[in-house]
This record gives sequence, structure tokens and C-alpha cells, in this order.
Amino acid sequence: MKNKFIALGLLVLITLSCNEQKPAQPSQELPYQKEVDSILALMTLEEKIGQLNLPSSGDITTGQAKSSDIASKIAAGKVGGLFNIKTAAKIKEVQRIAVEESRLKIPLLFGMDVIHGYQSTFPIPLGLAASWDMDLIQQTARVAAQEASADGINWTFSPMVDISRDPRWGRISEGSGEDPFLGGKIAAAMVRGYQGDDLSANNTLLACVKHFALYGASEAGRDYNTVDMSRVRMYNDYLPPYKAAIDAGVASVMASFNEVDGIPATANKWLLTDVLREQWGFNGFVVSDYTGINEMVAHGIGNLQQVSARALNAGLDMDMVGEGFLTTLKKSLEEGLVSETTIDTAVKRILTAKYQLGLFDDPYKYCDTTRTKNEVFTKENRDFARKVSAESMVLLKNEGLLPLKKSGSIALIGPLANTPHNMAGTWSVATQQEKSISVLEGLKEVAGEAVTINYAKGSNVAYDEAYEKRITMFGKEITRDGRTDAQLLAEALAVAKKSDVVVAAIGETAERSGESSSITNLQIPKAQQDLLDALLATGKPVVVVLFTGRPLAITKIQEEAPAIINAWFPGSEAGLAIADVLFGAVNPSGKLTATFPRNVGQVPLFYAHKNTGRPLDPAKTADCGFQKFTSNYLDVCNTPLYPFGFGLSYTTFSYSDITLDKAELGPNDSITVSVKVKNTGNFDGKEVVQLYVRDVVRSTTPPVRELKGFKKIFLKKDEEQIVQFKLQTEDLKFYDTDLNFIAEPGEFQVFVGGDSTTELQNRFELVN
Repeated sequence: MKNKFIALGLLVLITLSCNEQKPAQPSQELPYQKEVDSILALMTLEEKIGQLNLPSSGDITTGQAKSSDIASKIAAGKVGGLFNIKTAAKIKEVQRIAVEESRLKIPLLFGMDVIHGYQSTFPIPLGLAASWDMDLIQQTARVAAQEASADGINWTFSPMVDISRDPRWGRISEGSGEDPFLGGKIAAAMVRGYQGDDLSANNTLLACVKHFALYGASEAGRDYNTVDMSRVRMYNDYLPPYKAAIDAGVASVMASFNEVDGIPATANKWLLTDVLREQWGFNGFVVSDYTGINEMVAHGIGNLQQVSARALNAGLDMDMVGEGFLTTLKKSLEEGLVSETTIDTAVKRILTAKYQLGLFDDPYKYCDTTRTKNEVFTKENRDFARKVSAESMVLLKNEGLLPLKKSGSIALIGPLANTPHNMAGTWSVATQQEKSISVLEGLKEVAGEAVTINYAKGSNVAYDEAYEKRITMFGKEITRDGRTDAQLLAEALAVAKKSDVVVAAIGETAERSGESSSITNLQIPKAQQDLLDALLATGKPVVVVLFTGRPLAITKIQEEAPAIINAWFPGSEAGLAIADVLFGAVNPSGKLTATFPRNVGQVPLFYAHKNTGRPLDPAKTADCGFQKFTSNYLDVCNTPLYPFGFGLSYTTFSYSDITLDKAELGPNDSITVSVKVKNTGNFDGKEVVQLYVRDVVRSTTPPVRELKGFKKIFLKKDEEQIVQFKLQTEDLKFYDTDLNFIAEPGEFQVFVGGDSTTELQNRFELVN
């Protein structure tokens, strides 16, 4: 292997400074610049500041918008958009005030958290990611945009692309997992789905990538907490998905709550201007998160006037809910803390977005109530949601128990077995929770009359009633059973004993993950673990249907239960999709995008870690052996319970014959990696073929491996296929200590298989 440190001249060749990636061009004429300038020339200072204000609408009742508190502000030109309002009828009333009663008749934006579907709700984003199907994921965003726009919405606060490697952080449920490469692919797919090819069409939405930046790396996994990391790590591990969304043309960006380098992101000029605009060339607008400006006072960097001025000067354009801009910018202008030019720049960005949406041509274009009746929660969309849900489920274990036969009797037991309100999971604000399909309802419908379904709750969600209330909020309450724990268990055991097989519906509730849902114990609540232990003790075969919004530490369940399906929170069609997988109508093909630890003490745990100078011997790693004075634990293996990329099928797949079409890769060339994949089991099935690369020696320490490609294929029983990937120099680049984006010549290992632990490999040399 060539020594990479002989001379700087051996560095590959296409070296790109991060400060030169995609420079912004302020002199370049932006879309609608003449139209925007003509409006700006007519605006008073108060009207300009009003465009930067995004208050919450409150619950405006149809027919009463004009008398609401917000109406007078809209008429006075003090509102640029509204947050948290829905239905075409309500939005039309409010828009009418803006375009008929305000002086300049500037239309409003209407934003909402459309996160994983609108009324037709898909799995939570962490579940969606487990499908590894970019076309499918893009189509979920397209359906969400179709439904939301039909109900008056024209702006969504999605996709959330924060990389997180700490499952204690509840918002890991909203993201795509731990990997920047996969996260970037999903970010781009979601942006394309929401925005389509034409933002002026009435069935597309402005997308908003969030949270910029690094929000998923909060200390101790506690929401809103501090983030502190090197810029090398930022650029290599955490920033790529945001950049992918920018490159895909995302129209807006949301600043994150956390601080970066000691400055809250909401007022961080390095983030919002230097990186976002000057390095990446973003020309859309930036909005704060909910009261993000106001919260900087608690961070300790100034009073409301000071932090509002800092945010504007840093490059923030719109203030969500807090009204710091509205109440302080005029004074700050008078005192020289901000300039009118800076205010004008922010206003131009907001007006440009409104022109891109076509709101100046037709401010009521999203207010057609006939679309609401015909395009929201349709059978077609619900059928698609059912398909997506099944595609996202991950089979974690199966000792030949699944798929179930459509005969005999099934005991469906667990506090999540008959809870439609918990099926959609967190951030399902438009979902009609009561219309979601429970596991009980889904099993009965799919099984038909040939199967007897015997149901028992078995236990409450948790022994602690106060804790249970905290994790079943926002319309997702589960009625607490007034019987004693012993009575609930006795009923469950009686039901289990008279049935052929037990399906245990257990795990997290919808609001045990999500925003402000951080936890320190990654196990399921003890009440449910005790229930499962008792069911397993009956000797009946038990299938665990696990609901979760994060990786859990389910080591005991893995050791004792014969079959486990991770259903995530599957969405509005949950019960039907779960039944499809249980009975084999769908062969599960989901793969994890976040590592499952053995216990919380291993966290953070992720596949693309770096070696230490004293790594554990691979042989010891494989059998969970201990070796003193190496990097390992006294009480638990280094290895995860389930690695990144892991997921079983009802069939099996073999990998062999990994070949490269050449031994050397030049700077303007590509190398083709081929592998033979065969379905060696008894069912037709899908497999996610994954390509990983390791840079053997480089100037900064490399991860042990990095995902660089994946393909989801379908193989019939006994069928085999040659799967190919192309690698180029661009795929091998990284940011060095000077934040230059480079690839270095030398040896690279290539791994291909069904998860991140695959050892099937080959090697090639990168040359200059």
C-alpha cells in the first residue's frame, strides 16, 4: 500500500475547500426580484417587520376569524404568516383579511408540522427510514403535500434531518437515524416529494429542513441541551443531510434550539450566513423554531431586544411565535443595532417565497374546499399508507414462528393492542387519531372468520400512573384500567392458555418519544416486561409486536421471545399493516437505521465509530470476551444488540463473489463493485444490499466503515442476482483538519452484505 504521508502532492487532486464549495452570489438576480423590490419600495418599516413575524393562530373557529386577536395584527400588516392553523375554510377567512383589509394586501404563508403524512399518516420518520426505499419515501411526502395543500397548508416544517446517535433523545423518532449518507438521501427525497417540480402548483408545499444544526447531538440525550463538537466532526458526520436538502432545492431552513460553539444556532452567524449562504449558496429564508429567539435570553446572551438583533444580523429571517422581531426591531434600528438593509434582505426572502408559491397571483389557491373533500384521507392514500407501514417494519427475531397461519386461535394481549390513538406516534398533529386502525381491529379484519382472536389488556402501560400520563399526552391517552395488576394479569393468562399462539402488543406509547420526551431507561416499562415474562412462562409461543420511537434496550426480550417485530408507530393503517406482516401477506424487509444497544450504558453506540489505539481483538469482540487494557467494558459486550442495517426476513439471503472490475481507481474514473445475492429460503422477499467502505490509512483517523451505497432488490425463492455499485473519487472524500474536502490515495476496503457487520470484502487502491 502506498504511504499517504510521503508528500502533500499525493493528495487526490480534486481538493475542495469548504469555503469554496458553492459560494453565494449576492449580485445574481433572484427569482421575482423586480416584483419583490416594487413591493418593498411601498412598505413602511412596521410592515417590513410584520413580514418577519410568524405567530400562532390559536384555535380560530370557522366564521370567527375576523374577531380573533390575530385579525387586527394581520389587517395592520404585522403578520407574514400563521403557524398551527388548518382547514381550507379557516385559512380562506384569514387570508381574506390579509389580502382585502391590509394596506398592501400581501398574502400570508400558512405553516404546519406535516411530519409523516397529513391525515393519511405514515410511520414515524425513523420507521420510514427503515424501508430504505427512496422512491417510497418521496411518495409519502408527495401524498402528504397533496393532502395538506388540499386543506389550506402551503408550508411544512419538514424534513427533520438531524443525525442522532443517542436514543435517549426523544426526537430521534423524527429523524432518519445515525448515518449521514443515508440521511442525506432521505432528506433529498423528502424535499422532492413536498416541493415537486413546481412550487406554484396548488398541490405542493414549501419544505423546511430542520433543525439547523446539530440538534440531534445534545448532551446527555436531553432535549434542547447544549451541543459541543469539533468542526471536523460537524462536517463529516452531522452537516451532510442538511447540505443534501439544500442541494435538492429546499425553500426554507429552521434554526435549532441548541448552541454551537457557545452561540445559540438562532443567532449563530457562522451557521446561518457563513455556512448556509456563503458556503452552500442557499437563497431561501430561515425561520426560528418555536420561540427560539426568546429562549436565547435564558441561554444568557442578552435581553429580548439584544437577542432579536443578534438573530437578524446572523441571518435569521422569520420569528416563529415569540414576536421578538415585531416588538424590538424598530428600536434596534433607531439605536443602530440593526440596519434597514438587513431588515430589507430578510423581507425580500419572505416575499420571494410567496411569489414562488404563486400567492400573489391567487392568494386563495390553497382554499378550495372541494379538494379537501376529494383528496384528504382517501382510500387510495390509506391503502398506500398501509403498504408503506408494512415495508417499514423490521423483523428482529424469528425462530420459525412467523408467518402465522390463518387458522386456530390467537391471544392478542397487551396495553397497546387496542389503542388506535397511539398508532400514529408522535408529531401526527393532523391525524384523526380515533380513525387509526388498532392491532385488534386489523387482526380481526385480515384474519377473517377462520381465526378466533381472544383479547386481553394484560397490564396498564406502566405501574406509575403519573408516568403513564406523561407518556400518553396530546389526545393519545390510554384509559387506565381500574382493576388490580393481579386481575389484569389473570385475565391475560386465561386468554393465553386457551389460544394457540400469543401476540403481545407492547413497548412505547406515542408520546414516550418525540419532542421533550427524553428518557434515561431504554427498556420497556416494567409493567409490560412483567406481563411478557408471565406470558412466556405459559409455554405458549409468543410473538412480540414492539411499538417504539427509538432504539430500545430489549436484551431480555431478545433472549427469551421466539419472534419479535419492530412495528415502530406505523400510522393510521397500523393494525392492517401489522396483520399483513404477521400473516405473511407482506414479507418484512425493513432494516434498522439506528443501532440498538444492549443497555443504556453503551450509548452513544453507532456503527461508523473510530478505532482507539487499543481496540479490542476482533476475536474477543465476536464472542463478547473481555481483554484488559483494551477499549471494552467489564460487564457487557462492545457489540450492539442489533447493528445498523440489521433486519431479518421470512426467507434467507446468501452473499458471495464480491468482485471489482479493476484494482485501481483514478481521479476521473469509477470502479464497479459486484456481488452475488441469492434467495436461499422458502419465501419470495426483498433484501437491502448495503455497501460499506473503509479508508485503511489517512491523514485523520477514519471510521471503521462508512455506508456508501445501498439497493433494495426483490428475489423470488431460489432466484439470484448480481448487484452492482459504482464508486468514484467523490465518494471517498472527507473533511480534513483544515476543512478541505479531499480524498487521499491509498488502500480502501469494500464490504457488501445485509447489515453493517458484514465481513464479505475486497480491496482497491485509489491512485492519483
